[in-house]
Amino acid sequence: MKPLQLLDQCLCPDGTILKLVRRGDEYLILANDQPLMSTRMHGSEETLAKLACRRAQELQQSTILIGGLGMGFTLRATLDLLPPNAAVVVTELVPAVVAWNRGPLGPLAAHPLNDPRVHIKIEDVAATLNSSRARFDAILLDVDNGPAALTTSNNAALYNDHGIAAAHAALKTKGVLAVWSAREDRKFEERLRRGKFTVEVQQVRARQEKRGSRHTIFLALKTKA
Repeated sequence: MKPLQLLDQCLCPDGTILKLVRRGDEYLILANDQPLMSTRMHGSEETLAKLACRRAQELQQSTILIGGLGMGFTLRATLDLLPPNAAVVVTELVPAVVAWNRGPLGPLAAHPLNDPRVHIKIEDVAATLNSSRARFDAILLDVDNGPAALTTSNNAALYNDHGIAAAHAALKTKGVLAVWSAREDRKFEERLRRGKFTVEVQQVRARQEKRGSRHTIFLALKTKA
């Protein structure tokens, strides 16, 4: 196996150390030296965008929120689905992740941050949700490892009852909350139902080639204001 080459690292607000590393032609982001994401496994992130934007791509104008920039693959897939007059707000807590996407990671997802439809906000996605009301047609949460947070402990607040209520309030009627998760979570699914969402759960492949491990996508539809 080829050795890891450290390209950059940063300290998250909660003390987690994020590293951008390269191994051959593969890039990885590590959280406290544990793999968080890889350029070889982003099929499920692209599926997240496709499922979340099924309705939004048919609208004349739509506003989408993506929580968590990651390696830019979710954003790229979202942009490829939406019309020219759509708006995509991306919130990312860690400035270094944005810098990595403007630097070495940029070409891998065809430089999505250069798209004029994109508005990047350096803040906690919870702050965006709490300050928005009936603003978004779809909300895509690709934060951490899903409801079972791996990096920033504050991320867990996105998936509790308060976080679900904030997402519900930030969506327009018939808007969709789509949540990426590394694994199934029946308690989170029930929490979404208690939060007045109609819920669908799908298991999808982690790789574009439809092989390897599976990830979970929660689709929660807001049917009433």
